[in-house]
Amino acid sequence: MRRALDLEPEASDKGAVETAPTQGDGAQAEAPRLPRTFGHYVLFDLIGRGGMAEIYLARAKTQEAGGARLVVVKQILPELSANAKFADALVQEAKLAARLSHANVAQVFDLGREGRDQRLFIAMEYVEGLDLNELLRKCARTKVPLPIEFALLVIMEVLRGLDYAHRRTDDAGRPLGIVHRDVSPSNVLVSVEGEVKLCDFGIARANDVAERAGARDAFAPDAIQGKAGYMSPEHARGEPLDGRADVFAAGVILWELLAGRRMYKADKERGESLLALARRGEVPELPERGLPFEDEIRGIVFKALAIDREQRFVTAAAMLDALQRYVARARLVASPIRLGDWLTEHFGNELVATRRARERAVKALEAGPAAAVTPVTSTAEQPSSAPIRPVSLWPPAAPPTPEGDVAIPKPPGAPAIVAAPLDAAANGSPAPKSRVGTIVVAIAAVLLVVALVLALVAR
Repeated sequence: MRRALDLEPEASDKGAVETAPTQGDGAQAEAPRLPRTFGHYVLFDLIGRGGMAEIYLARAKTQEAGGARLVVVKQILPELSANAKFADALVQEAKLAARLSHANVAQVFDLGREGRDQRLFIAMEYVEGLDLNELLRKCARTKVPLPIEFALLVIMEVLRGLDYAHRRTDDAGRPLGIVHRDVSPSNVLVSVEGEVKLCDFGIARANDVAERAGARDAFAPDAIQGKAGYMSPEHARGEPLDGRADVFAAGVILWELLAGRRMYKADKERGESLLALARRGEVPELPERGLPFEDEIRGIVFKALAIDREQRFVTAAAMLDALQRYVARARLVASPIRLGDWLTEHFGNELVATRRARERAVKALEAGPAAAVTPVTSTAEQPSSAPIRPVSLWPPAAPPTPEGDVAIPKPPGAPAIVAAPLDAAANGSPAPKSRVGTIVVAIAAVLLVVALVLALVAR
């Protein structure tokens, strides 16, 4: 028999990263213009905003010829980037996180500062899908119950990632002592293929360092309180932590998945915050869900949530082993492939629409800026825009010499004679009156010369 969990909306989760609308989709006015260049990344989609960073989907060039890949760039807020103690702690923790390479851990690629204001940033693996917090919101909004086997699968995948990180050693074989410190639904990523990855290793420790350094005002109070809902009692009290603090946080998520609501709820009337509740560590009873071997799964949850860390599972691997034995006995075994199919079945249209929108954005970036083409128009079709030159009426301009006319030198005192073009007679056109007069004068002159000659001969 297939069972599912009905989940309540999670509006009270102040610690979750807020999703931000992209440009053209109701983006906030104060959001930076996109796309824009940030170091060797091109930021083109604002996908989240939290109390510590703005989160962008970006395109990064790779060493391969013409290669590029999608990454997530977290720009740390300016006031935190300027805090030296926070920055140093973040750099140290991010360096440790960059050494983690596991199927259930989101890979960290880059860390540095960029821009005029030297903003601190972290570049990490892009997981196409949604975080667990967003998934639960969608389930509540669409009234689609999350099957219990998939809820258990998500927790087991998270525990695999935690176990790997807790056991990680340096090159000399010494334990790195990595503790996540912020295992919460917003840091559990579920891909469309059903993969589950834990992200943001080390950021919470930098947060703690900044608070102790007096930079608490730089953090959004709501974000701090929201994260407190997943803190172990020792974490809330500011005590030294080990991997069992992450086990407690995983137990909180498992409690909420089984109960369908938040484990801790701040009491505004009594003025009791989530942080105060976390310090006490009092775990409410789980409602009965009619699950197979329910006492066994309840025992696993409450062992993970023991106030005294000595009473908890000693490692993430121990809790994982207990859950694996339970799902096998209860026949609630699931796989990432089945989880991916379930996501596609219920939320596929929305996920595909988001994917296509981002693919179009990437193709637009690869194509470069659009060229503005001005149509060429014939000058014969357009009136001349040249100014009209003024015409002088006095003194009269000399008449131009017709093209092809040949000027004949004139004797002194004789009028100038201009020969007609050679093709004038062939054209059959009548000679102008001025030229007829000239011919008559020439004939008269010839006759006068002949007459003078005859007179001389007669003498």
